[in-house]
Amino acid sequence: MSELVLGIDIGTAGTKGVLTTLDGAVVATAVRPHSMSLPRPSWAEVDATAVWWDGFTAVARELTGRLGAHTLAGLGVSGVGPCLLLCDSAGEPVRPAILYGIDGRAEREIHDLTERLGADAVFDRCGKALSTQAVGPKMLWMQRNEPREWARATRWYNSHSYLAAKLTGAYVLDHHTASQCDPLYDIHAGSWARDWLQDIAGHLEMPRLVHPHEVVGTVTPEASEATGIPVGTPVCAGTVDAWAEAHSAGVRHPGDLMLMYGSTLFFVQILDTYRAHPKLWTTAGVEPGRRTIAAGMSTSGSLTQWLQEVTGGEPFDTLVAEAEAVPPGSDGLLMLPYFAGERTPVFDPQARGVVAGLTLRHTRGHLFRAAYEGIAFGVRQILDFLEDPDDPVRRIVAVGGGTKGGLWTQIVSDVTGREQQVPTQTIGACYGDALLCAVGLGLVPPDTDWAVTETTVRPRAHTRGTYDRLYASYSALYPATRDIVHDLADVQRERAGR
Repeated sequence: MSELVLGIDIGTAGTKGVLTTLDGAVVATAVRPHSMSLPRPSWAEVDATAVWWDGFTAVARELTGRLGAHTLAGLGVSGVGPCLLLCDSAGEPVRPAILYGIDGRAEREIHDLTERLGADAVFDRCGKALSTQAVGPKMLWMQRNEPREWARATRWYNSHSYLAAKLTGAYVLDHHTASQCDPLYDIHAGSWARDWLQDIAGHLEMPRLVHPHEVVGTVTPEASEATGIPVGTPVCAGTVDAWAEAHSAGVRHPGDLMLMYGSTLFFVQILDTYRAHPKLWTTAGVEPGRRTIAAGMSTSGSLTQWLQEVTGGEPFDTLVAEAEAVPPGSDGLLMLPYFAGERTPVFDPQARGVVAGLTLRHTRGHLFRAAYEGIAFGVRQILDFLEDPDDPVRRIVAVGGGTKGGLWTQIVSDVTGREQQVPTQTIGACYGDALLCAVGLGLVPPDTDWAVTETTVRPRAHTRGTYDRLYASYSALYPATRDIVHDLADVQRERAGR
């Protein structure tokens, strides 16, 4: 009998799992789609029990049923983050989990905390400014707006740390995720910012800090009954999905950049030395001692999925074929993809989507291609911020479901003028979870890399002139429409009863 490792990731749009051998060969995969709740403008929530835990147990049961004669050595987990899930003393959620940067409800609290602590102090200590990505302002929002639920809570979790607690009873959080929970973590000290905790987290107990590969406990009998995972199976702490996915794709060395095509679009670059940028997020890395710099857009796959739904629900292959038949530039159609506000580079929860240049001649294929191109223009903006003469981007690795089919990645390379490597395995963060688990259990060396490049996407020179022209228009579109869409965002909030 051979040993296998299990990795399970809780994403924005679904739960994915993989069983692998110790050399990275995939034995089995499983997927369960799910959705988030958008109860009010700028809100994004998830029922942690019905979505995160039930999705996890369904995937775990399917994959443990595929073990056959193999033995399960251990389990790694990851998930969307940073999130705020508040639980009572029995470990039960007191309300739905508030999601990461796509939830923009704490706009006023971001401002108030920045004023209270000092913008420079926060940036220097945390490696980034407070934004919708930060957990601290969401804690303050809870205190002000849902004081009864806040008073009932005793602990707080991210998606994967909630899974670890359900599986083992351990109350832990990995250093990387903690470094995104601003302003609660001091990135230079590598510990909780104790003097700020009392002011922000109040009575909440803080989780013990660990590294993503560390074993934090074993599966309890109760968890085994729910999941099918054998009692006593070691569980590793895990981390935020984007960083687990970067690890799976071999983004391990200074200058490596992961571009993750998922429900949102995310960037993770490995740094040579510490640096910070006001438009980016500097964080602890997955591996001890590493630093990363990151950025994230609020919509990508979620935007194309929305377009699919509102234009008749045709299969994605049909929509991609229609978009591919449209020439570069979408015949003068330009889309600002801020349909859920925006994180990098504008950090504006009141931003909204804009479609400019629309005529009666444009088709569904034009809209779909314009969405791809609008996201690609956003990628180009962010790459300009990520580039640093002393610590440049040397290699871009494209991962995630959006890499399938090839059109989207080709458009991004054409717009940015950059090559992208696409690895053979694109199952995602769960593959990185399995690798981190194998490392944490001492079954493979720490520098083990399972990534193999399958294709390289290269920019096409004949598209450059068109995209340079449209990029200039794209860069001007948000400043030109900001006041209008902010007023419309106010109307949306008023109609939602806020």
